[in-house]
Amino acid sequence: MKRLLIVDLLAERQAFGEKGCEEIIRHFPGYDVFLWSPHIENPRKYPFGTRVKQPLETDVIVITGSRKNVTLWEPWMDAVVSLIQNSKAEILGICFGHQIICAAFGGRIERDDKNHAFMAEVTYQNGTKVKQLFTHQEFVTNSGEMEVIASTEHCNIAACRHPTRPIRSVQFHPEAVKNVLDYALECGDMSEQERGSFGDADQDLDVASALIDAEAMGD
Repeated sequence: MKRLLIVDLLAERQAFGEKGCEEIIRHFPGYDVFLWSPHIENPRKYPFGTRVKQPLETDVIVITGSRKNVTLWEPWMDAVVSLIQNSKAEILGICFGHQIICAAFGGRIERDDKNHAFMAEVTYQNGTKVKQLFTHQEFVTNSGEMEVIASTEHCNIAACRHPTRPIRSVQFHPEAVKNVLDYALECGDMSEQERGSFGDADQDLDVASALIDAEAMGD
């Protein structure tokens, strides 16, 4: 059986941790799922997956968003960078995952003075335009070895891929589908004002199409 490792960096949050991971896993049917949360000692218990203390050999790695910041470096992030640089698995990064992947390959991350939370149009290099959900305060301003394949008006580096390795990343949150956001409001992970920023939250690309099937859109 194939293995999926989620670097679950929102494991302290009920909606964006558990429900966000559920949405990611939905796009990897039949995979044995493992969860690694190096940023906290006691991650939430989910009704799925196996918690691990160290990353293990897997076929696919997904690095999630986080409340932590690449510009405010913490020691556990070194282990994530080592995993990115040395793993032979397919690696997919979302938001913080996108940023730390670019940082691992020599990129630069900068922090804005305000948070950006809204739906925005993303333009890929082949001309495809899609509507996606963004919530972030830090930006990749230099992608290093990663090739830029998409941008928005507010974010020049919205999606990347590695030129020789199966590594892709997006600044937006394709896993933040409507039911995840609605649950976040219900459980208190998100305020009504925050939820209102995303309207119907109807994204054009889901996890699979944004991180797996979108390769051709960079051509």
